[in-house]
Amino acid sequence: MRALLQTFSWQELLHHPWRNAAAVVAVMLGVALAFSVHLINNSALSEFSQAVRAVNGQPDLELRALQGSFDEALYARVANRPEVAMASPVLEISTYAQGENGRQSERQPLRIIGVDALAVASVAPGLMPVPFKGADRMALFLPGTVFLNPAARQVFASGQLQLQDGLQLKRVTVAGSVNAGGGPLAVMDIGAAQDLFGRSGQLSRIDVRLKAGVDTRGFIDALQLPPGIIATAPGDAAERVSNLSRAYRVNLTVLALVALFTGAFLVFSVLSLSVAKRAQQFALLGVLGLTGRERLQLVLIESLALGLAGSLAGIALGTALAALALRLLGGDLGGGYFSGVAPTLQWSGAAALTYGALGALAAGVGGWWPARAAQKLPPAQTLKGLGLAPDGGAKRWLSLVLIAAGVALAMLPPLFGIPLAAYFSVALLLVGGITALPWLITLLYDRLSPWTRHRLLPLLAVERARRVRESAAVAVSGVVASLSLAVALTVMVASFRDSVTHWLDVVLPADLYVRSTLSSAASDTAYFSPEFVQALARLPGVARVGTLRSMPLLLDAGKPAVTLISKPIDNPATSLPLVGEALPVPTGQIGIYVSEAMVDLYGARPGTVFAPLSQAFSAFAQAGRAPATIDSIAKQKFYVAGVWRDYARQFGAITLDQRDFERLSGDRRVNDLALWLDGKLADADVQQSIRGLADAQSGASALLEMASVSQIRATSLKIFDRSFAVTYWLQGVAIAIGLFGVAASFSAQVLARRKEFGLLAHLGLTRRQILTVVAGEGAAWTVIGALAGLALGLGVSTVLVFVVNPQSFHWSMDLRVPWGRLLLLCAAVVAAGTLTAWLAGRAAAGRDAVLAVKEDW
Repeated sequence: MRALLQTFSWQELLHHPWRNAAAVVAVMLGVALAFSVHLINNSALSEFSQAVRAVNGQPDLELRALQGSFDEALYARVANRPEVAMASPVLEISTYAQGENGRQSERQPLRIIGVDALAVASVAPGLMPVPFKGADRMALFLPGTVFLNPAARQVFASGQLQLQDGLQLKRVTVAGSVNAGGGPLAVMDIGAAQDLFGRSGQLSRIDVRLKAGVDTRGFIDALQLPPGIIATAPGDAAERVSNLSRAYRVNLTVLALVALFTGAFLVFSVLSLSVAKRAQQFALLGVLGLTGRERLQLVLIESLALGLAGSLAGIALGTALAALALRLLGGDLGGGYFSGVAPTLQWSGAAALTYGALGALAAGVGGWWPARAAQKLPPAQTLKGLGLAPDGGAKRWLSLVLIAAGVALAMLPPLFGIPLAAYFSVALLLVGGITALPWLITLLYDRLSPWTRHRLLPLLAVERARRVRESAAVAVSGVVASLSLAVALTVMVASFRDSVTHWLDVVLPADLYVRSTLSSAASDTAYFSPEFVQALARLPGVARVGTLRSMPLLLDAGKPAVTLISKPIDNPATSLPLVGEALPVPTGQIGIYVSEAMVDLYGARPGTVFAPLSQAFSAFAQAGRAPATIDSIAKQKFYVAGVWRDYARQFGAITLDQRDFERLSGDRRVNDLALWLDGKLADADVQQSIRGLADAQSGASALLEMASVSQIRATSLKIFDRSFAVTYWLQGVAIAIGLFGVAASFSAQVLARRKEFGLLAHLGLTRRQILTVVAGEGAAWTVIGALAGLALGLGVSTVLVFVVNPQSFHWSMDLRVPWGRLLLLCAAVVAAGTLTAWLAGRAAAGRDAVLAVKEDW
């Protein structure tokens, strides 16, 4: 076998280097894309985990509020416990900061962490402030003094910063640095932070280190924590990010593996052509004693060699792509989970072996059918140039079983938050549809045959497709697979875009929007006061003002925070993009409306009482901010009156009426303003009046961000189109590879049918007529491929729309089929397939085909 590889196989590679190089490049691209995505996500997650450990330190447990902050009186009770070795109070504030020149373009998010310098060094040394050389060693305890980590020092080069609090800017001095990694953050004395942001007596968390031998669970039970405060493990934050980004990372990897899937078809096409060209050589080897099993092994080794070469090159290219992406884009690939993280490349040998093996496996699968064809070659018949023996037809029942299994898998729930069953469902639907191609060809052309009985050239083309349906199925399988994926992605993207457009129509009813924060994390520091809202409503040109308050809410330590939204809800059917009808709220209960993610992640189903929200509002009373008592809030029942569609917050949102929120929390601040204009003034004039009002009250008009509804819609859809631009590129690559497979199959069959075409020439058919027959066969085959690809693509798109998206991202969408675009796509594939067959068959009408008949004389 080694001698054959060194002579027979190696010579084939030398004679056709470009054709084999195309297969290697296809495998290389698939491996490179998948491996680079893995490296980027893994490096970002590792860097984020390290940053969390640096900021949170290594305490035995953390005491946190479900929402906002809690009274610092708890700290004294915890620190004085005999089981506690060290307790470190922490105040975390998310806000925005500007350089000392105060330009709006420089406003950047900044995380403020107030610490006790006497305790933080032993619990979280990464947060220990280090004064600049020559600075006052007691600078940490001075008011208005901050210490920046490396990420913040890159963003803010000046020695003075202005921190946003509401619509005010408060000046602080940069006095040193901290070593904590991750996104931009600033450390300051906890007392100074409380005074600066008006949080006197408030804490965000307490890091607790226990004495040796203390049982953590028993200690937590003995504390008897107040409502709204939970105890979590130090690694929960990193684990939450890993869990919440898992589905996104897996979906991105699967999308990258589409290139590897199409690469397998290119290997199949290249080796099919190679086996057809070497058919007589294989037959001669068979006569000389090489068994069918050994011929199969020889072709499989050739395919695995192509896959191995592509995998090695793909690992190298993927590493380079990942390093470049990390340098230019950081660790965020569009999901928003690792924004602000600038990781270094974390290369993994195990991952390289895994993705390299996937590349070799894909090439091996692509080479299996050509290897089987080489194994089944009848030596005597092949030496006479009578072509390859056709494969036996696939059983119809096998196709039905595969399709039925695919449908059944699509109905299964996700595993570990990932739609694994749905991915296998898509694979089975594709394989089942492709194996049903011979039956589909028979079904269609048996009925078409009578119409071509009296037309010579169409008769030859249709009868050829009917009688060699196995060969036709193999030839168009690549087109079916690639076209079905293209159709599925087209339908999914169109459905998603249409659903987002309708969603924007509901959530953006006003003419102009004003906001003070880009993220709900900074909702407590970037807000509008009630006085500002009242003054704004009296401005000329403003007919009505709507308000919205949003804040993060940690309901479960093992899950990401949800968003609590307070807004006026007079009519839920028009105020929210509801899924279904709103339910009447029972007397004595408060109606809430949850996003679809809340139903999946927390079981907040319509018609039930959602108890965790009572604990969250108890935190307001615990902090002394709510007028209601803790007991009255704990007894309050929140009734799920409806479910609404939310494409902005993947991990859950709860909406309740503004009056109920203010009554329970005592918080009248808002973060977003919706303005309905009366049309008497131009939009620009109204915006100028709003900025003038902000300057008059606080001198901080640059902190406002304003946009019309048309601007927000255009920006949102532009971001959407840019996010899905890569899918169009993948569709083009997949279809191109499928058409290459058609060309390779036709080329292989032309070589095997030289005598058949020579005989037609002797019978009087001109070169043009023979080319017409070949092009007609190509049209007949690709029409079947287009129909099958369209049907399979529509089936796969229903799985993507109704199963993969809801299970991965916890939102639904309406199915929209862009028939015009799909019909144009199918017509283009048929036209390209016909042209491809004509080009591949040009050699069939040449002089060699005529002379080939003499071989039997």
